[in-house]
Amino acid sequence: MPYFMTLMSLFTVDSIIKHHIEKDDSVIQKSKAGGRIVIKRHHNRGAMLNVGDRNQHLIALLSLVFSAFVTGIFVATLGRRGKGVLKTGLALILGGAYSNTYDRLRRKYVVDYFSVHLVDAERCTSRLLQKIDGRFSAIVFNLGDFGIIIGAMLLVVSELCSG
Repeated sequence: MPYFMTLMSLFTVDSIIKHHIEKDDSVIQKSKAGGRIVIKRHHNRGAMLNVGDRNQHLIALLSLVFSAFVTGIFVATLGRRGKGVLKTGLALILGGAYSNTYDRLRRKYVVDYFSVHLVDAERCTSRLLQKIDGRFSAIVFNLGDFGIIIGAMLLVVSELCSG
């Protein structure tokens, strides 16, 4: 049952980090890795990039429905031989989706906690790259988000390799 363990590990680790971020008042903003990674507490009241933040109940309902739908697909694939990439992708998507859905239902927002700088702002002379970095670094993620993104990429790979 490695796929179930992947799902549960992602859900558990992301939930533990979120709990720590919420409880530690010193985590307002901390730079790591030479300023490339910024740890900060952010409450996302909508979906990706706060889209739908004024319709929290609808976003929570859609999140729950999506999670249930993907769970059905995941359970249906577990009995099939092979399809390891597909199963891993679905497990990662569900680990992230469960974590974020849990937040939406329990907290009424999703806890995001890190952002990434693409360039060193002090050394970069390109205004275009600085502008792109400024916009990208304003996006705050959590581990579950990366599970969803990587899982979706694995689904695409699985589909491309099976056809």
